[in-house]
Amino acid sequence: MKPSERSSMPERTTPRWLHRTVVAGLLGALLLVGFVVMRPFLVSIAWAAILVYVSWPLHVRTLALLRGHRAWAALAMSGVLTLTLGVTLLWLGLLLRGELILAFREVTALLQTGPHLPEPIARIPLLGPWLQERLAEFGGDRAALKLQLTELAEQWAGRTLRILGDVGVNALLFGVALVTSFFLFRDGDRLLEQLRRILQGLLGERVDGYFNAVGDTTRAVVYGLLLAATAQGLMAGLGYWVAGVKAPVFWGAATAVIALIPFGAPLVWGSIGLWLLLQGQLGAGIGLLLWGGLAVSWIDNLVRPMVISGVADIPFLLVLFGVMGGLAAFGLIGLFVGPVVLAVLLALWREWAAVIEPAAAGR
Repeated sequence: MKPSERSSMPERTTPRWLHRTVVAGLLGALLLVGFVVMRPFLVSIAWAAILVYVSWPLHVRTLALLRGHRAWAALAMSGVLTLTLGVTLLWLGLLLRGELILAFREVTALLQTGPHLPEPIARIPLLGPWLQERLAEFGGDRAALKLQLTELAEQWAGRTLRILGDVGVNALLFGVALVTSFFLFRDGDRLLEQLRRILQGLLGERVDGYFNAVGDTTRAVVYGLLLAATAQGLMAGLGYWVAGVKAPVFWGAATAVIALIPFGAPLVWGSIGLWLLLQGQLGAGIGLLLWGGLAVSWIDNLVRPMVISGVADIPFLLVLFGVMGGLAAFGLIGLFVGPVVLAVLLALWREWAAVIEPAAAGR
């Protein structure tokens, strides 16, 4: 065949649909493999992003003090986070160790003497004997209960290595989060801008609305949860101190942590108040229960909705559903992931409603 005849023949080209299908398949496979590789560290990355987001205003000031040296500013902020979180967790761990030993001694003493009501309650006609009988049934046979506790202790002793292994894994993930925070401090704004441009190429200008929804909701949830939990921890700690509870600072910190979950603080101050009542400290127990119901819970019912509704244009009930659902689905990180997902869905809903309403009015 002559060259002229060969050049005149049509060239075979790959169909465009087949080319796009192959490219999409390869991209999907790479994304799937990348997800499998990154999956063990996704929670650490999410926590790092939340920590960086919360402390970003301080990072901006640090960057200005260091005259724009991004690496040094990121290193300084990562060091601050490491010291703050590390010292706090170590301090809480030491306090928890002492409180567990004290609680074990008190439970042992209670098992030896048997559960009993305080004298003022036990003397109430009809009600006192009935409550004491119910409490005795709840306590059951002390010898059998001691045997069960001994068997339970032996079982937990066999799981000690696994618990220590989990502690090591969590410490590793905590370290990954801190290392990730350095790179997010240094390049986080650039990565966010690149992500915005990529999504604008795919979805158009509507991406700005989604970014605003995510930013406003994250800011509202973070500040709302942290402010409400901190205020509840401080108020509850004051109540513990006045009631004479041992280690009021530790229990105040524990209340603040549990208060990150909506309506979770009563689990702490309510249990401590009931324990004081069982110990015969009626004034302290009743006072703590009243303080928790009137002061601590009042903060939860006022501060959290006010902050969240004031910062983000999203109903507090939807945020509440996002917090509880996210917690059930993703664990502690779901406290922030759940509301953000619902906020994006709400932004989509409002956008579609804004497009459909003029179309419907023009018919």
